[in-house]
Amino acid sequence: MTFSKSAICLAITTSIFNVTALAEEQASNDINSTDNIETITVNSDFRQQSLQNAPTSMSVLTDIDIKQRNAKHLEELIAVSPNVNFASGSQRARYYQIRGIGERSQFQEPINPSVGVIIDEVDFTGIGSVASLFDVKQAEIFRGPQGTRFGANAIAGMINITTNEPTEDFEGTVQLGVGNYNTYDMGVALSGPATDSVNYRLAVNQSNSDGYIENIYLQDDDTNNRDELSIRGKLAIEASDNLTIDLAGYYFDFDNGYDTFSLDNTRETLSDEPGFDQQETAAFSAKFTYQGFDSATILAIVSNAYSDLAYGYDEDWAYVGISAPDVIENPDYAYFEYTSTDHYYREKAVHTTELRAISNQGQEIFNGTTSWVAGIFFKQDDEDLLRQYTYADGDFTSTNESKSIAVYGQLETQLAEQWSLISGLRIENRSADYNNSNLFNDSIDDIMVGGKLVLSYQQTQDNLWYASINRGYKAGGNNTDGTLPADLRTFEPEYLMNYELGYKVSLLNNNAYIRSSVFYMDRTDMQVKSSKTIVRKNGSAEFVSYLGNATSGSNYGVEIESAWQLNDTVNIYGSLGLLNTEFDQFIDADGNSLTGKEQAHAPNYQFNVGINYQPTDKWLFNISVDGKDEFYFSDTRYYEYEEGIYSPIPEDDIKSEVVVLLNASISYLQDNWQLKVWARNLANKDYANRGFYFGNDPRDGYTPKQYTQLSEPLVFGASLDYQF
Repeated sequence: MTFSKSAICLAITTSIFNVTALAEEQASNDINSTDNIETITVNSDFRQQSLQNAPTSMSVLTDIDIKQRNAKHLEELIAVSPNVNFASGSQRARYYQIRGIGERSQFQEPINPSVGVIIDEVDFTGIGSVASLFDVKQAEIFRGPQGTRFGANAIAGMINITTNEPTEDFEGTVQLGVGNYNTYDMGVALSGPATDSVNYRLAVNQSNSDGYIENIYLQDDDTNNRDELSIRGKLAIEASDNLTIDLAGYYFDFDNGYDTFSLDNTRETLSDEPGFDQQETAAFSAKFTYQGFDSATILAIVSNAYSDLAYGYDEDWAYVGISAPDVIENPDYAYFEYTSTDHYYREKAVHTTELRAISNQGQEIFNGTTSWVAGIFFKQDDEDLLRQYTYADGDFTSTNESKSIAVYGQLETQLAEQWSLISGLRIENRSADYNNSNLFNDSIDDIMVGGKLVLSYQQTQDNLWYASINRGYKAGGNNTDGTLPADLRTFEPEYLMNYELGYKVSLLNNNAYIRSSVFYMDRTDMQVKSSKTIVRKNGSAEFVSYLGNATSGSNYGVEIESAWQLNDTVNIYGSLGLLNTEFDQFIDADGNSLTGKEQAHAPNYQFNVGINYQPTDKWLFNISVDGKDEFYFSDTRYYEYEEGIYSPIPEDDIKSEVVVLLNASISYLQDNWQLKVWARNLANKDYANRGFYFGNDPRDGYTPKQYTQLSEPLVFGASLDYQF
C-alpha cells in the first residue's frame, strides 16, 4: 500500500485540517478560555513544558490511558501512539519500531537498539520486557531522532516512562484484577512522609496468567504463561534549601514461558520442550538537584541496572515421533524430523552517569535572549552471553564491553515575541570490545555527531507552528555467527536526517486540540536485518540472522492526534499515522534487489479512535478501535526456484494482515474506589506481530511457508481500584 492508494486516510487528514481552519479564529480570540482539556506536562526533555507547546512530535500516554485500556504492560498501550509498532518473538515485547525504524529481535549478536527505553532515569534499552505499567504516571513517546537529548540509542525515537512520585501526605492504592486465561493481578502502592524532609513511595505488583496458548502434545495450557513481579521504591529527600535528592530502587522478576509458534499456525502448539523468557533485574538511580547558584541549576544523575536474562525455544516446534510412519500421512516424509532447542543466557550490566547544567530564569545569555543547557554523559554497557544450541559443537560464549562518552549543549533563543529557535549539538564517542569462543575478536571506535535546529512560531496563545531538522545516529557493531563470510562480520554506524513540520492548536474554548506533523527521514548506511538459510544434511533449515549496511533509505509520513470534549458527558479522541518507507538501494545477501521496496515492520497506516461517555458521575463507558495496515515481517524477500527460474513468493506469505480491533470498558465510580469490566479485541481477531517464511514441518517435507506468532485474542476481565 502507498499514500496514493490511501484515499480514506487522506480524507480523514483533510477533514481534520478543515476543522482546524474553521475553529482557529474562535480559539485564538478567547484568551481567558477554561482549561477543559487536561494540561499534560512533558517531563523527560531538558525543561518541563506543556505537551501542547512542545515543538516536537510525541505522544504522552497518561495514567488515564493506562487504566482505560487496563494495560499491564507497555505493549498493550502502544497502539494509541501513531506510527509506533512492536515486534514480539518473545513472551513480552522487547523491541519497538518508531516510524518504521527499530530492531525486531536479538539472538547471538550484540545490538545497538534504535529506540531507547528509559524508566525513571534508568536505561532499559534492549531489555524493556519489564515495562510494567502499575503505578506509572505517564509514558512519553518521542517520534524521530533525539540526537541531542538521548544520543546513540534514539535514532528512531525514545520511550520514557515515569512512575508516580512520593507525596507529602500519606496515601495508598490497592488494585485487584481477574481475567480469562486464569489471569489475576494484585498491586499495592503506599506513599507519604517518612520525616519532615523525606517522602517515600513503595509499589508492588504481581501479575499472573496461563497465557492463551495450549500445548496439545503435553496437554498443558500454561506453557506460555506469565509470572511477573515488579517492586519499585522511591525517596524524595530535601537535603537543604538548595539540594534535593531523588533515589529510586527497582526489582523485576519476570519468570515467563515461551511456547507460541505452531506448525499449524494456530494457538495450539506441539512442542515437547517448551521455551522460556525470563528476566531478573535489580536497578538503582539517584538524581541530585542543586539550586544554590544564581546562574544555573546543576543536576547529577547516576543509574545502575543489573539483569539476568534467559530466553529459549523449541526450534523444531514439535515432538519426537511426529513423522513416524504410523503417524504421518505421506510415507515419503517418514523420519524427516529433527529435534533441537536454542537457549540464550545473558548477564547485562548498565551504568550511566550524567552531569547537567540548566540556566535559571533571568540568567539568559546574549542580552537576555537565550537560555542554555550543557552536559556530559557516560555509559558503560557490558554483556556476557552463553548460548546452548543442539547443533553447535559446544557452548558458545561471548563478552561485549562498550563505553560511551558524550558532551552536549542546547540553546533556546527568543528571536522575537512570537519566534524562537532551539539549537542543539551532541558529540558522542562509543568504543566496544567484543570477543567470543569462536576466537573472533574485534574492537569498534565510533565518533558520532547529532543535533537539531527547531524554529517555532507561536501564532497565538493557542496556535504553535514549528519546523525542525534533527540528526540522529546509531553506532556500528559486529555479527557473530561463524558461518558468515568475513565481509558480513562487521557493520558501520547509521545516520539519519529528519525534516519535520508541525502544527498544534487548541480549539473551541480549549475543549479540543489537534497535534499534527509531517516528516521526511533520510537514512544513510542503513543497518538492515538480513538472514541466510543454512540447509542441514537432513533437509531441515537453520536461520542465521545478521546486520548489514544498506546504501540508503527514506521514511516519510504524517502524524495526527486529536481530542474533543463535546459536552459534560461525551469525549472523543483519536490518532492517525501515515507512513511510507523504502530502500533507495539495497541488495540482500542472496543477491535480490530490494531497491524501492518497503522496509519491515512499517505499516502504511495506523489509527486509534475512541469515545468516552459519562452519563452520570458514577458511570463511565469507553469504546475504542485500533487499526493497522499490513507490513513485511522481515527485510529479506524470498524467491522460489522452479524449472530454472527464480520467482518471488506471494506477498501474503511474507506480510501480516490488515487488522482492526475493538476494545471496550464499563466503569462504576465512587469517591475512593472504582470497579471496571473491560475487554480488548472484542471480535476475537487472529493477527500476527512476528512472522517468518521457511520450512519447519517434517510432515510436509519441510515445504517453505509462512509461520506467525499470533497476538492476544479476546481478553477480558474485571478490576477494582481502591484509594485511601
